[in-house]
Amino acid sequence: MSCATFNVAASLNLHGRTKQAVSKPFGSRNHCTFPKFSFLYSETLNLSSTYYSFGRDTPSRSFHSVFKCLAQNSESSPSVSVDTNNNSQKVTVLVIGGGGREHALCHALQRSPSCETVLCAPGNAGIASSGNATCISDLEVYDGAAVISFCRKMGVGLVVVGPEAPLVAGLTNELVKAGIPTFGPSAEAAALEGSKNFMKHLCDKYDIPTAKQYIQEQGAPIVIKADGLAAGKGVTVAMTLEEANEAVDSMLVKGDFGSAGCRVIVEEFLEGEEASFFALVDGENAIPLESAQDHKRVGDGDTGPNTGGMGAYSPAPIITKELQSIVMDSIIIPTVKGMSAEGCKFVGVLYAGLMIEKKSGMPKLIEYNVRFGDPECQVLMVRLESDLVQVLLSACRGELSGLSLNWSPGSAMVVVMASNGYPGSYEKGTVIENLQEAELAAPGIKIFHAGTAFDSEGKFIAIGGRVLGVTAKGNDLEEARDRAYQAVEKVNWSGGFYRRDIGWRALPQKQYVTKG
Repeated sequence: MSCATFNVAASLNLHGRTKQAVSKPFGSRNHCTFPKFSFLYSETLNLSSTYYSFGRDTPSRSFHSVFKCLAQNSESSPSVSVDTNNNSQKVTVLVIGGGGREHALCHALQRSPSCETVLCAPGNAGIASSGNATCISDLEVYDGAAVISFCRKMGVGLVVVGPEAPLVAGLTNELVKAGIPTFGPSAEAAALEGSKNFMKHLCDKYDIPTAKQYIQEQGAPIVIKADGLAAGKGVTVAMTLEEANEAVDSMLVKGDFGSAGCRVIVEEFLEGEEASFFALVDGENAIPLESAQDHKRVGDGDTGPNTGGMGAYSPAPIITKELQSIVMDSIIIPTVKGMSAEGCKFVGVLYAGLMIEKKSGMPKLIEYNVRFGDPECQVLMVRLESDLVQVLLSACRGELSGLSLNWSPGSAMVVVMASNGYPGSYEKGTVIENLQEAELAAPGIKIFHAGTAFDSEGKFIAIGGRVLGVTAKGNDLEEARDRAYQAVEKVNWSGGFYRRDIGWRALPQKQYVTKG
């Protein structure tokens, strides 16, 4: 197990990337009020497949007056017109987004027996050329009326929203109101990712173990540090618990250090391994996905700045069945239960960023995200054997109770190829060649496109930071790693780079020569 300083962000881990609030939000029919917040990006790990449910008893403690739902408390989850028990009924699916995560979702949805066709808006060049989906590049995904009109015209029976920006803007609200089955939380429920205050007070009310709880348990003195450049002012040596909690609040809630304080470190007192945990939620029930783990740092050996993710693998040995049950019982279920009790049922993917303490082996919640992680989604989707269309429709209808998921045996790994200079400034328009040959380098290889387009000659060019997700399956993790790197080495792209040690936490050291 690798050791890392505990990143204590009680809400969102920026991982070096931020995204501003969308300038033209949808009109939401169900209103919840909470403080102003910004919308951010992040990613990390995952899990397996038992069903969890809960009753409706709720704690009596007040919600600190942070969050108040005004309209939808008594509303049940909207029913949808698609019969999820009729696998012979083919469904047209629309995927919202255009990155590697969305390419992986299109790939899995297209394999579903109940899928008629997959559409992707806006999609990208790689998705279009792969045949995994028909890309709709001119559909304005932030225009709810336009998306609704398109769905009705094309007979769309399921919409899957990939990125968080359309979620927090209210796309799900508009589609569900129009009677279109949509997998993804409402704008109100998406506040789990968008609002530090919202998540903090939800965790406080429902006794979900977080960093602040850890500080309480450890006592003072303790060092609180902003994980970013703060002009030498981002460190507090707290001699009392009150000072420690004030320091965390100043960084995470008040934003005194700007983006530098969006991650907080409790130094020297907690070592452990970061992990991500994904669960499908239908508003009342939750089922964990298979495990996965990613690599955030840009350089080999987990060095350099944070990125959106430079690779991932599944399954992840650190997430045992016992730990999965603990996370579900102490973090996921209380969150789903709390959201329901507050009148904002969560439907979609709940993605918990965790720290697994080295000494105790117990999980602590660092942050929540409200969509599939990228690149973890890639390794999960190539391993999923269940009919994804039916699974997501079951979530939309509140019917995950008793559902189990089937996964392929063995392992999967994705190696991200990124533009030179990423996560800083990078050149766009560099030509990428030999992708077909790379996919044939070994069995079980699939290349997912995240940031590609076509040039005037019809060649692939890089237009993003993270550009390709070279993914491979194998009988075990070592075979998956070897196959992935065989494919990477076939790609002809002088403008890109990749980490040579993906999977190092779970495998003996073995590095691959970087091309470029």
